[in-house]
Amino acid sequence: MAIAFQPIQDGFAARVTGVALASELDRETVAAINDGMDRYAVLVFNRQPLEQAEQIAFACRFGALDLGLRKAVIHSKDRTYAATRLDYEALMDISNVDNDGALSGPESRRMLSNLANQLWHSDSSFQQDRVSYSMLSAVICPASGGDTEFADMRMAYDALDDATKAYLEPLEAEHFAFHSRELLGAFPTEEERDSIPPAVWPIVSRLRNGRRSLFIGAHARKVLGIPTAQGRMLLMDLLEHATQRSFVYRHQWAPGDLVIWDNRTTLHRGRPYDTSQRRELRRTTILEDAA
Repeated sequence: MAIAFQPIQDGFAARVTGVALASELDRETVAAINDGMDRYAVLVFNRQPLEQAEQIAFACRFGALDLGLRKAVIHSKDRTYAATRLDYEALMDISNVDNDGALSGPESRRMLSNLANQLWHSDSSFQQDRVSYSMLSAVICPASGGDTEFADMRMAYDALDDATKAYLEPLEAEHFAFHSRELLGAFPTEEERDSIPPAVWPIVSRLRNGRRSLFIGAHARKVLGIPTAQGRMLLMDLLEHATQRSFVYRHQWAPGDLVIWDNRTTLHRGRPYDTSQRRELRRTTILEDAA
């Protein structure tokens, strides 16, 4: 069966059939998925459970793997937090389970990270090496809750008036890895802070297909060239505009689902769930220059 894309919303997010993710994908299938990402920005593959090695192999078909915040986590003095229970450093453990397989306590750093994931963000926007796709695979899902929402930053840009577009065009924002954590009252150690210096990105991205997209989110902490308070109000106003319901797709997870999204053209956030129930997902992220 040939690969096929079924749009979920007009021009944003699509379900994909006709491809087995655990198999060795040929160049034509990889190219088709890349084309689908350019068009829809979020692709949903239902009922395709992957072993850890299979998820790594699939991700590597699209480029080099990125460690993201783990580059800072490995500098943590909390060795339990710095360790991983997974077989690969490049697999991000998006779960409420500690390294011994037990549920994490509500005050643990893992659960704080889960809370920060509930802020609208773009993965790894805080680093100099820009990333492209993230791929999240569901292993265990709670009975309810724990959905993930995705917002289309291309549609959000298109909906701005011309004066706002002109004002934003030259502006740049500084993104910092721990800004979202600091918003929640958790502050990094000096070693963690120094491990990932801030990155600066244009607020308006120019895409290879000619479209433009907003590039904002919870890691953006200030706008260069204007007072901090004014810049943060601008970022909050843009975030409110960009995440209105008409721009958002909400994915309700089932075990075996895999969702790919483009961090250059979307924001995403997790939704609350009963943390007394296990929720285990694994994420891989790809560097831009190889995607």
